[in-house]
Amino acid sequence: MFHSAALKLTTWYLAIIMSLSIIFSLALYGVSSADLGHSANRQVSYYNGFLSPYDLNNYSLIRQKELDQDESHLRNRLIWLNVVVLVTGGMVSYALARRTLEPIEEALESQKRFAADASHELRTPLTAMQTEIEVALRNPKMTQTEAVAQLQSNLEEVGKLKSLSEGLLKLASSGNADLTQTVDLKNVVASASDRLLKTARVKKIKLVLKTSKVNVRGDAQNLSDLAAILIDNAIKYSSSGSTVNVSCGRQKKYAFIKVSDQGQGIAAVDLPKIFDRFYRADSSRTKTHTDGYGLGLALAKKIADSHNGHIEVQSTVGKGSSFSVYLPLA
Repeated sequence: MFHSAALKLTTWYLAIIMSLSIIFSLALYGVSSADLGHSANRQVSYYNGFLSPYDLNNYSLIRQKELDQDESHLRNRLIWLNVVVLVTGGMVSYALARRTLEPIEEALESQKRFAADASHELRTPLTAMQTEIEVALRNPKMTQTEAVAQLQSNLEEVGKLKSLSEGLLKLASSGNADLTQTVDLKNVVASASDRLLKTARVKKIKLVLKTSKVNVRGDAQNLSDLAAILIDNAIKYSSSGSTVNVSCGRQKKYAFIKVSDQGQGIAAVDLPKIFDRFYRADSSRTKTHTDGYGLGLALAKKIADSHNGHIEVQSTVGKGSSFSVYLPLA
């Protein structure tokens, strides 16, 4: 589809280029031919008083022949010029057409991957629910205890679907941040940490905050979500009894949020892909299995990008990871 569109766009570009080239060539030929004819006539008029009628006639024939040759050379050069413009313009037009369509093609491919991945993730809990319900319906001797267990299992799957849908909605709505508000990252980090404090206590992980007042421009709720995602990931992949360090402050021209853990770390092969939607590291390379859909870091990156910032990652397998978010100062 995009190859066909590129060819059509190339045809339009080339038609415009060739139209301009031909118009310019015709205008140049007309002006140059008129100048050559005018020059030849002046020379013949000049020798009119010096030559006999016979010699003047011969001279006029010679000048006319030279004029015809000059016009022929001019035409040939203009034709070759247009051939060169046609070939060069065709290649340049195709390159421009491909470059014009490339962002659209990438966006469409991204949308297709997103739809395929989302469909796959949605299908998993739905299939589990369908299978459990079908098995339950075929069991006429199901006890109340078994029915309650069945409902609890279905409720867990519904919770997963709700979590997935909320993640997808956040991912879709976090592209345009309001950069008119001034936000103190110290309050953002405190708010995000409070949200994960209970989770950390359940896993017996100590949250250590080291924050200082620093202002950025952006959406406080989105930035709080970003910090919460990083803290939640650090807790998920940390062992019981370890420490997660959370800090914010100023570094040169940027404000930063930094979350460091003492967890399992991220393999080098996974680092380039961790911000891709629905990407999760192969559980065979990790010591623990964690629930999730691989949307958190993708959402965190999108929030950072929408605030004109970026995220950096440093990780060593078996020692832990450190995520740093850098945002322009207010």
